[in-house]
Amino acid sequence: MIRVNLLPVKRKKKHRPIPTFAISVIIITVFTSIVLAYVFFYLNSRLSSLRGQHRNNQQKIAELKERVREVENFEKLNKAFENKKNIIEQLRKNQSIPVKLLDEVSKLLPNGVWLNSMSVAAENINIDGYAFTNSDLVAYVDNLKGSKILTDVYLQESRQANIEKISLYQFKLTFKVKT
Repeated sequence: MIRVNLLPVKRKKKHRPIPTFAISVIIITVFTSIVLAYVFFYLNSRLSSLRGQHRNNQQKIAELKERVREVENFEKLNKAFENKKNIIEQLRKNQSIPVKLLDEVSKLLPNGVWLNSMSVAAENINIDGYAFTNSDLVAYVDNLKGSKILTDVYLQESRQANIEKISLYQFKLTFKVKT
């Protein structure tokens, strides 16, 4: 005979092991999510600090550009001042030259010679005058050549002329002043 047991029997269920692959994927996913969140927040804070630093640098650049403009203006003013100062010094230096020139020309003038005109063109000085004798004229030219402040003395022209029935020598001289 066949026996059939209709009473429920407690059977133990087999536990299926959790696949290690699924656990690995979950752990890797959680770890990656944590790392990505950390990187995101780190980079976000770094980006905001760099933006703040950029704003500060832009402000410093604007301030430095203003200072550069001020320095350039100062340099322009300083250069203009130097130019004016140099002009004034040159004028002071050259101020005494006409006085020394006239003093030297008149001091070296011998008796029998007189000057009619004197002109200054750049560094050349031209003199027109009269002399009673040719020897007076030669003495005057020699005196000018011996001067310490006159150079390049050159007698351009000497000719005899009659003025009011008096025989005179008309002459033209050129020379330069030592500076």
